[in-house]
Amino acid sequence: MKTTVLEVASFLLDKVFFLANFKLFSVTAEESKAAASYDVTCFQRGDLLEVPRTLFIHFGIYLGENRVAHMMPDILPVLSDDKSLIRKVVTNKRLILGVLTKVASVRVDTVEDFAYGGSILINHMDRSFKNKPLPNEEVARKAEKLVGATPYSLLWNNCEHFVTYCRYGTPVSFQTDKFCEIVKMVIRDQRSVLVSVLLGLASILCLGLGPSTTLPSILIPFTLWMAS
Repeated sequence: MKTTVLEVASFLLDKVFFLANFKLFSVTAEESKAAASYDVTCFQRGDLLEVPRTLFIHFGIYLGENRVAHMMPDILPVLSDDKSLIRKVVTNKRLILGVLTKVASVRVDTVEDFAYGGSILINHMDRSFKNKPLPNEEVARKAEKLVGATPYSLLWNNCEHFVTYCRYGTPVSFQTDKFCEIVKMVIRDQRSVLVSVLLGLASILCLGLGPSTTLPSILIPFTLWMAS
């Protein structure tokens, strides 16, 4: 049954990615293979590693011996008990479904699989975090204790929360803070009220007058106006 559900979900996502030409990462498989050679001698056990992506930054804790602990949204452990399959690199399809269903795991991968061909920054967050980093060995041990299944939230419990908790003792996400600030700016900008009114009128003209079009056209501009 799990296999059937996985096959159906995989098929549907294949069609979605094909139609949308969706690329979560900024490198192709060929590019990642060409760039997947890293000098791990410059990493120390307990270091915080950052990999900038197209839409976000991915974080992990270096455990030594070419191993990185990092949180990844992943639907596969829910659908399959095949550990050999789960250990493979998390694909875009598995990742997106994990985000939508809010399931993830703290897993240990090689540096190459963790970075996926991207550049790696070492302890870059130390400059902007108020708390001093914990001793590297303590950081690594905290990360190792958290390996396994965990709830996931794109805003409130992501890979950045995981690494900041391990290294600084406090789960924080600067990416979440930045996103929330942008949302606040949009809500406070009264031009967003005008845009929502115009979109509401357009939906009524295209789809006709009805509860599904009229109510959002009234409630959304009203909410934005009261919040601005």
